[in-house]
Amino acid sequence: MSQIGTISEQRATSQAQVLSGINQFEMGASRLPEIAKPRNLKAFVGLNHIWVLHKTLIVRGGAALFMALILAVGFQARGGISQAVANTADLLASRIAVIGFGIGEISISGQSMAMETDIVAAIAIDSTSNIFNFDVEAARVRILEIPSINDVSVRKIYPSSLIVDVSEVTPIARWRVDGVTFVIDGKGIQIASATSADENLPLVIGDGAADDAFNMIIALENYPILKDGLLALSRIADRRWDMIYSSGLRIQLPETEVGRALFQLQEAQNNSQLLDRDISIIDMRVATIAALRVNKREEPSH
Repeated sequence: MSQIGTISEQRATSQAQVLSGINQFEMGASRLPEIAKPRNLKAFVGLNHIWVLHKTLIVRGGAALFMALILAVGFQARGGISQAVANTADLLASRIAVIGFGIGEISISGQSMAMETDIVAAIAIDSTSNIFNFDVEAARVRILEIPSINDVSVRKIYPSSLIVDVSEVTPIARWRVDGVTFVIDGKGIQIASATSADENLPLVIGDGAADDAFNMIIALENYPILKDGLLALSRIADRRWDMIYSSGLRIQLPETEVGRALFQLQEAQNNSQLLDRDISIIDMRVATIAALRVNKREEPSH
């Protein structure tokens, strides 16, 4: 009996060991790592499409940002933080210009006296200028500083063009001083250098002539007969005018009461063709006297 009991105990012990081994195997198997499943597959596909479509822009933008960061770090290390920011902004602006948004075309219309080169210089395009950072109003203010321009509009045309429409000042006369001839406006301001296209404008000569030209030109509009053959109005000592004719006649006007003198001249021309006679000077500087100087004739030699 004791042997049978011992054998039974041994069998029970063996079975318990087998069951324990099976349980440990199952527990170990339950702790094995699971195979990872792909996640966010749609997001990955979307990013891949963006990369394929915009690879060039992304690479250029990344390169620009990288260079900008290097520049900023370098300047910051030297204490130039504000300068680093400015240089970074310039670099980014220039990169934007390079990828197709730089201002590549400027259309200018309406100018005849103003030089295109002066207008372009006032617009002030540089390597950092692009259609986004270009200041239209600041450019307009600079263009208006050109004397011959009265008004101007500046418009952006995306992605890379500007349209400039100019309205110029109306010139009233040519002003010759020290051998140089300018075109002037009603205020006597120099608009531009005179050209052959301005030869129909009245010519005023001498120091101070530009300042009083408008008043004299307007006064002559009331006496059109006196404008026939008139070459120039010469300012004398910045106090009065001489009228110079193609015939060589010179009329010396008074400092004051110019209108009265012009009226008298018109009456004399209507009644006796005074201006057509062989006279070199008509002196009207004294109100009550008109002095005449007849051209000298050479006596025939015998």
